[in-house]
Amino acid sequence: MSKKIVILGAGYAGLRALHELQKEAADIEITLVDRNEYHYEATDLHEVAAGTQKSERIIYPIRDVVKNSCTTFIQGTVSAIDTEQQLVKLADGKTLSYDYLVVALGFESESFGIPGVDEYSLQMVDVDTAEKIYQHIEEQMKNYKEMQDENALKIIVCGAGFTGIELLGALTDGKKKLAEAAGVDSEKIRLYCVEAVTRLLPMFSEKLSDYGINKLKDWGVEFLTGKPIKEIKEGSVVYLDDKENNTLKELHGGTIIWTTGVSGSHVIGASGFEEKRGRVMVNPDLTYPGRDNVYIIGDCSAVMDEESQRPYPTTAQISLKMGECAGKNIKAQLRGKSTQPFTFHSLGSVCSIGNTHAFGEVGKMEIKGYPASFVKKAIMDRSLFETGGVKEVLAKGRFDFYH
Repeated sequence: MSKKIVILGAGYAGLRALHELQKEAADIEITLVDRNEYHYEATDLHEVAAGTQKSERIIYPIRDVVKNSCTTFIQGTVSAIDTEQQLVKLADGKTLSYDYLVVALGFESESFGIPGVDEYSLQMVDVDTAEKIYQHIEEQMKNYKEMQDENALKIIVCGAGFTGIELLGALTDGKKKLAEAAGVDSEKIRLYCVEAVTRLLPMFSEKLSDYGINKLKDWGVEFLTGKPIKEIKEGSVVYLDDKENNTLKELHGGTIIWTTGVSGSHVIGASGFEEKRGRVMVNPDLTYPGRDNVYIIGDCSAVMDEESQRPYPTTAQISLKMGECAGKNIKAQLRGKSTQPFTFHSLGSVCSIGNTHAFGEVGKMEIKGYPASFVKKAIMDRSLFETGGVKEVLAKGRFDFYH
């Protein structure tokens, strides 16, 4: 009798697990569920938000990678998971039963309870929200032509994490185009970044992170670091300017983008999993404690790094490795063999600041400038290959290495 395997989410982790399981010769029935009909490269969302990349360049149909002989794709939204009954509930009322479950539901924006975030800021969590950010920026540029309000030319990025920095880099690339839309010189487009901490990008050496931040400053980005955000209002960001005197200040801008942090899917908590910010501390083999047929991977999973004694950060590189591990472990279980613990050795990390500039680490070597940009695009093509194969790399790959 065939075994039913359900995969929830067609992001990096979910599709990598799918690829591994579709190699299995055993009698299995795979069901893949995602709310979109397409997979998108989440690492490229900042370029769509800045208008430097069209959304169709970072997506491809999920059905392109589905092997119809063993896999059924359902476009639907997951509402709950019942591990007791081994059922997945969808928003349309349908239920799916499983023998093995892979939960790879991705991330959501985290407001940290700060007032006004949901109401007055733009959040970049998927293709639709990234497109809405650029549409909003374009509208602000057009509004400036009519109203001559300088605030319409101000773009505020809340958060100086990896995502925020890459977004600022893409926005500097797009300033000329935005200035033309507003009918002003590009210097009139003001980019701000408000961040609570002073040591930015701690995953890199201080020298390397300073290189990237100083480049952005040279290109006109204004950083307000050590300024915790207290509230988002319509058209302004309220931040703590002086901790000793509890002095607040307000920065006005026509576009406010929230990139301060993410959590795992709310479905995790709603389904009764033991979690923190939508992430579950899983067993070494990526299964949920007490449920050896339920794998939680990607942004919903917390796996302890034995060296640092902290959970690994949520990155595309780690998600791909988790997907591969989960797929192999399920195949081992189908054959009556033992599962293997998840292991991860980083190949490095590169942060882009525009299309032809980047900085980061490859192995133990620090790289920056154009060479780092070349490596970044090669990394992006590799992740595209691991989810979509050769076909998608040829169709959507980044081959603009020289410009």
